[in-house]
Amino acid sequence: MVLYLDKFLFMAEMIVNRGVTFLEMCRIMFYISPSFLALTIPMSVLVASVITFNQFSAYNEWTAMKACHLSFLQTMRPVLIFSIFTYILAGTIMIYALPWGNLSYKQVIYDIIKTRASIDIKPNVFNYDFKKLVLLAKEREGQFRLIEIFIADSTQSETPTIITANKGLILPDPVSLKIQLALKNGAIHKLNKTRSDYQTINFDTYELTLSLPDTERLEKEAMVGNRELSLTQLLKQINEFEKKGLPTHRSKVELSKKFSIPFTCLLFGLLGAPLGIHSSRSGKSGSFAMCISVILLYYIGLIFFQNMGSAGEVEPYSSVWIPNFILLGIITYTSYKMQRDLPFKLTGWVSDRAITSYEVFKNIYSKLFPAHHQNIRPLKYGRNKQALMDETAKILMQKKKRSGK
Repeated sequence: MVLYLDKFLFMAEMIVNRGVTFLEMCRIMFYISPSFLALTIPMSVLVASVITFNQFSAYNEWTAMKACHLSFLQTMRPVLIFSIFTYILAGTIMIYALPWGNLSYKQVIYDIIKTRASIDIKPNVFNYDFKKLVLLAKEREGQFRLIEIFIADSTQSETPTIITANKGLILPDPVSLKIQLALKNGAIHKLNKTRSDYQTINFDTYELTLSLPDTERLEKEAMVGNRELSLTQLLKQINEFEKKGLPTHRSKVELSKKFSIPFTCLLFGLLGAPLGIHSSRSGKSGSFAMCISVILLYYIGLIFFQNMGSAGEVEPYSSVWIPNFILLGIITYTSYKMQRDLPFKLTGWVSDRAITSYEVFKNIYSKLFPAHHQNIRPLKYGRNKQALMDETAKILMQKKKRSGK
């Protein structure tokens, strides 16, 4: 739900300004779900592992396991199986569901733009909806055909260009997600800045790209990027860019992310066990504090190295794997210590600092927003208290009478 908050305002704008239906909103939320699942599945593995082993340690079940001669690596077998399952699930989402969902989302946004462009063009009415362009059509046939068109276009230069055409056809392009207006049998009238030269150009076919001024965010959302490309398309794009001498850093980073992010399921599962055991003294609050700290540090590092790889400062393929290598080193260290049952200070120090920070922020929040419990009356402090005291006194009196006899 936190990840959905980024889209709620955008979807509310489309409902109010674009008349988007409830079914379309459900489709949009369904299409963007894979991008959120790609992040939340590794997070859920970490939370599950940390809290499970936190409870094992808190209720002395971890001590009982060691008393039964179960080593740390033996207890990690179910965690490894669960992590492998989530790795396969996250990998499937990253490789197949994510490109499909993102592309479908772009196409839905594109359909909204296309519908807006075709509905607002009314016959014999000056249309100002298009960026730096005024359009007038005498007649309209069907949804996409216009008759006797007059256009004042100022997108190319400071002085407007007047375009007239007998016919016009709105051409949606699902591949590039753009809208073009194809004009036929018309003329272009141009006047230079000094207004001394006047030029007329007759044409049989002329195409204009329509851009809506108040839907810039829609157009940005509808642009197809690397996240909408499959593995095959990314490899093909990299080869084409290399042949043309164009930079391929972003494509390579996106290709490597499809494998590096699912791999964190394995790492988070194995890392969560020692973190949960060593944060048991602080209860579930300490477990959540550890989870939040690890998730924040990992994704901050991932975004940093991803941007470095996209800029070409770091090798693109290995850039998004650097946080995984760091986690793998920490897991090797903690697993060795846990298997040998040796004390180690690194995880304990990190755990203590995370728990301390959590408690500090919790106290600050409680002071800034104090809770009011005037209307809360628990049963043990309510009317049942007197009844409990009377029953206790009655039992004590009976014991005294029996002992006196």
